[in-house]
Amino acid sequence: MTVLVASDLDRTLIYSTNALALTGPDAEAPRLLCVEVYESRPLSYMTETAARLLTELGDAAVFVPTTTRTREQYRRISLPGPAPAYAICANGGHLLVDGESDPDWHARVTARLAAECAPLAEVRSHLERTADPAWTRKHRVAEDLFAYLVVERELLPEQWVKELAVWAENRGWTVSLQGRKIYAVPKPLTKSAAMREVARRTGADLTLAAGDSLLDADLLLAADRGWRPGHGELADADWTAPGITALPERGVAAGEEILREFLRAAHPPR
Repeated sequence: MTVLVASDLDRTLIYSTNALALTGPDAEAPRLLCVEVYESRPLSYMTETAARLLTELGDAAVFVPTTTRTREQYRRISLPGPAPAYAICANGGHLLVDGESDPDWHARVTARLAAECAPLAEVRSHLERTADPAWTRKHRVAEDLFAYLVVERELLPEQWVKELAVWAENRGWTVSLQGRKIYAVPKPLTKSAAMREVARRTGADLTLAAGDSLLDADLLLAADRGWRPGHGELADADWTAPGITALPERGVAAGEEILREFLRAAHPPR
């Protein structure tokens, strides 16, 4: 049986210092492995136990890192285990095959966005007009596919986010607030579509997925089984669905438990 595992990365399998959620005594904290360096500084971690589990998973299933990160941001990550043959970047806008973007897949995605959604330029213009510089730190465009803001979360007006979500909905876009980033993403730009394509190419008999944000919901629903951690947008909304397991673990401990669940599902007891 071919098992495909499509997992979100940030705050699902890998964690920044601020997202680790280490709550026990310092002397009992898990040993951490740095898996990402940015500008010569360590940025993202997983526990050493999670690293071992991911290596085991790479031998037991087709593991597909699945992220909203751009290709450049994804390539900063050095995950343990076998190099993935497939990876999904830019929320499904790029399907990497042996590290290179599949041009046919990208062309199909961009054609669909042009046909079904308001253009990126319109969304960028709206963000620039309405986002207050008092709480906006950066405006960014990812892969010419979607836009996001880096904000001061404690200063961000909740009502502004709600109004943005309504404005975007009417134009075929969706909004997701993840930590200090607000994403505006075209609705057809999904991780699930790219996962289905990898499942088709690999002949997967069973698909497993995990994620923590609203941008992961479609991925979880598309898989045969899915898991979400006890933190993130999905947990905050108490989101669930048939086939979805809501884990109680939070922070880097959730990353460990998600990998255990993947391995149990990939190797069910006889």
